[in-house]
Amino acid sequence: MADEPTRIVHYINQFYAGVGREEVADTPPEAREGPVGPGNLLAKLLGDDFEIVATVVCGDDYATQEEDAIDEILELAQGTDGGLLVAGPAFGSGRYGFACARLAAAATEAGLPAIAAMHEDNPGVDEAAPAPVIASGSTSRDMRDSLERLAPAVKKLAADETITSDDGRVGRVARENTVVEERAAERALDLLLRRLSGEEDATEIPAPKFDMVTPAGPVEDLSEVILALVTEGAVVPAGNPDGLPSSRANKWLRYPLDGTDSLESGEYESVDGGFSTVAADEDPNRILPVDMARELERDGVIGKLHDQYLVTIGNGTPVATARSFGVEWASELHQANVQAAILTAT
Repeated sequence: MADEPTRIVHYINQFYAGVGREEVADTPPEAREGPVGPGNLLAKLLGDDFEIVATVVCGDDYATQEEDAIDEILELAQGTDGGLLVAGPAFGSGRYGFACARLAAAATEAGLPAIAAMHEDNPGVDEAAPAPVIASGSTSRDMRDSLERLAPAVKKLAADETITSDDGRVGRVARENTVVEERAAERALDLLLRRLSGEEDATEIPAPKFDMVTPAGPVEDLSEVILALVTEGAVVPAGNPDGLPSSRANKWLRYPLDGTDSLESGEYESVDGGFSTVAADEDPNRILPVDMARELERDGVIGKLHDQYLVTIGNGTPVATARSFGVEWASELHQANVQAAILTAT
């Protein structure tokens, strides 16, 4: 009798399951029989030795905001009799990425082998450990390429083989003890010599790199300054006339505030793709507090509100891009004689 195929349970969000978009992002988890949406292509790529026996679907808001959501999703996955869990690809979507990562981590810790897929800049990447994460493209346009990269990694996981960066693995990797011939002193000396010869990255344990930003000094007298409002919350005029992306920013924009005492619903909206914007669209001042800034201006707490606000999208935007935007914003505000700014986020 031929070996039974490896049984897989696949996790996807409400959008890729065809339930809907943001209006149903609070959909609770449910299990469906067989592959759904992108699972159909994944099943073909995996071949006859694998079978997607079930798909667990959950809305992004529910998965990331409900306290017990991951436990609920995992319980459904375990109830399908699947022997391996695949989550995603989540691409650059922050909530979807967090859900995939947290589920993969919880499944692995519960003894169910799991793997997730998302873009390497997705904020969820570092929450998946000890489960592996395979790099995907940034948007659903990269679905086929992403699944073609994911499928071989799934096969390696099923075979209990180590998944490495050569397989597309990104994010943190669990440290494992390895027996080597050279003693620690010899390895340390070898690394030292390599560093002295110019190999600045020579190391056995790569360390994460974080920016260190020295805070600006306090403002002595706010009543004399021009204050600017800047945001990464993607607040734009209704209709998004200049096409600000909903994730992975490739530009920033400026809009006038002259004569504007408040951002009115219907005139402004947030196009941030990383969270439900319903509340923000009802009152855009929740993200960009123009109403309160005008009140401070009238009361003499601040000298003047800058006549423009600067905006981009933070969702999924790489650190390098954000850093360059920061330099450009600082230059622009400095030229406008702005002495202080309030940066808002979501």
